[in-house]
Amino acid sequence: MPSSPVRFSVIGLNHDHIYGMVGALKSAGATLVAVHAVEDDLFARFSEKHPEAKRVADRRAILDDASIQVVLSAAINNERAPLGIEVMRAGKDFLVDKPGVTSLEQLAEVRKVQKETGRRYAICFSERLEQRATVKAGELVKAGAIGAVIHTVGLGPHHMRPHTRPSWFFKRAQYGGILCDIASHQFDQFLYFTGARHAEIVAAHVANRATPQYPELEDFGEVLVRTEGATGFIRVDWFTPEGLGVWGDGRLTILGTNGYIELRKYVDVGGRPGANHLFLVDQKGTRYIDCNDVELPFGRQFVADVINRTDTSLGQEHCFLACELALTAQARAVRLGPAHA
Repeated sequence: MPSSPVRFSVIGLNHDHIYGMVGALKSAGATLVAVHAVEDDLFARFSEKHPEAKRVADRRAILDDASIQVVLSAAINNERAPLGIEVMRAGKDFLVDKPGVTSLEQLAEVRKVQKETGRRYAICFSERLEQRATVKAGELVKAGAIGAVIHTVGLGPHHMRPHTRPSWFFKRAQYGGILCDIASHQFDQFLYFTGARHAEIVAAHVANRATPQYPELEDFGEVLVRTEGATGFIRVDWFTPEGLGVWGDGRLTILGTNGYIELRKYVDVGGRPGANHLFLVDQKGTRYIDCNDVELPFGRQFVADVINRTDTSLGQEHCFLACELALTAQARAVRLGPAHA
């Protein structure tokens, strides 16, 4: 990939999603300049993969550097929006791990500053943008392979492995709640595949079913969302068994008026090896598509948007609406009790 004039830096290494984000921009030819991280262990690990990045002790060294056009971040969840506001006011675009905001108040301020500055506030919804089967599904839906999309089912189960989690992971004010956090992926996909520009939350539930030792954690959540032409169901949880062999059996089913697509994103249980499995059912029959060779276009599209001031990689209003739906669902969710033994 030829180099581009885009130079970027990183502030905050608190989630491993930062590696995919950095990789996407570097693969598009952008240059990684510097990194700011308070934690020595996180920086040491990052520098092993990206030794070219200079460590700076003060993030102002990045914000005040006029040669840097973009800042990436996977900081602690509730610190991301305030940082993004600083970044935009410094005249730079911001690409952040999900969730990009953890409250409706944060979202209102982010929207205000984004409009004032004209800078980009992009959230890397990796379960679509960095997942090859989901990219392929987008191509098929756009081509009319299943007709008009009328329903989606998005499932986002995860390994918890609490011994590997930092303390902030278990604090509601810092991680934002399970619907704000994990389900932001599924809201992004619902909007993307239905093409909806408006939607509403019909019902939402959260629960701590099996982890009373972490009372602020929600280990289960579900949502019913609708728009004029489509509905969607979302389920997210922290109950992936160790025996699965991957972090989660993420699935997406897209129902259209002329067929449906099912994605087994990370594992085909009891079936084909590896990831990126797509099943297409239409009026002619059934078809399996191995998506491992599908290009991931987000990195090059995002870099082009930075250079050309376009909005092709991830629409700004789409991004904000996905956040708004996740935050609204979180705020309205009925909290259920623990599971019975």
